[in-house]
Amino acid sequence: MKKTILSISCGLLCLPLCQAQDIHFSQFYETAILRNPALTGTFDGDYKVAGVYRSQWSSISKPFITGLVTAESRLPVKGQSGDYFTVGLLAYYDKAGSIDLQTIALYPSIAFTKYLGTSRSFLTAGFTGGYIQRSFDPAKASFNSQYNNVGGYDPNQPSGEVFSDNRISNWDMGAGLAINSGSEDNSYTYYAGVSAYHFTRPKRSFLSNSDIVRLDTKWNVAAGGSARLSDQYGVQLHFNYARQGVYTELIGGGLIGWKRISENESDPSLAIYGGVFYRMNDAAIPTFKLDYQQVSFTLSYDFTTSSLRPASNGAGGMELTVVQSGLFKSDKYERARTLCPKPW
Repeated sequence: MKKTILSISCGLLCLPLCQAQDIHFSQFYETAILRNPALTGTFDGDYKVAGVYRSQWSSISKPFITGLVTAESRLPVKGQSGDYFTVGLLAYYDKAGSIDLQTIALYPSIAFTKYLGTSRSFLTAGFTGGYIQRSFDPAKASFNSQYNNVGGYDPNQPSGEVFSDNRISNWDMGAGLAINSGSEDNSYTYYAGVSAYHFTRPKRSFLSNSDIVRLDTKWNVAAGGSARLSDQYGVQLHFNYARQGVYTELIGGGLIGWKRISENESDPSLAIYGGVFYRMNDAAIPTFKLDYQQVSFTLSYDFTTSSLRPASNGAGGMELTVVQSGLFKSDKYERARTLCPKPW
């Protein structure tokens, strides 16, 4: 038990965050590289830069904090109408629990998209290779040998644990396939894809025996789409299923959007969305989004529906995403502008 208690403790800290073991976001549709590297480039525009901030479980313990930044851009293939490469870079920071279990990760990605020549359909293969570093503060950890039947917990008692290091680093790999398509008049679009991560089975144990805990390969299925209901109204849906070892996560939902119609071309574009997502056996997630010109702001909140509801009083986590997208001035990028799940 002494050899596994820290690994078990770290696992218990992470499990409430996500049944699939990895970090997760309620606005999963904004983190393509973590979801499926083949989905990078599936957006409206030539480039996209986003930042995500998430804070949860503050009503139960020390808040779990996650921050992410990502950037994506398309590179058209010369002489091949509709084909393009996509390059991306994602970095995140996660801090969980009272022992300050920290994870820092960097994931560059590359994808190639082939125009299928019919119904504005595209097939994409994507790859990502990442670097992960994890650490914790041993001074803030407690162990079974420091508890007794008389006085309870005694931090002055030796833990009996020997750690070769409180910091571990690993390389990681992932790949995926995706298809996106839609109508010629862009009245509807859809996408679907499958991906896998952690082919290298990164080490998750801080103990000298590297085989005690290794990260399971994660399999991911993604799907979504959009439809224009009228000139002013539209709807979009997103779903994601993940399986990692014995853990699974299913999340899905949608947004209804309204766009301002103006005859004055100088008026800034404006769209407002509202909707709800649901993470199976975990949380209901009302979501609000605002598009102003080329910038999007999305705010969501997790209301706990799992067995943690009594302890958390239903509170879960707040998440905020800011996205900037746009077009490059060069006409050569026109060939690489594809459909995306957006109602207008």
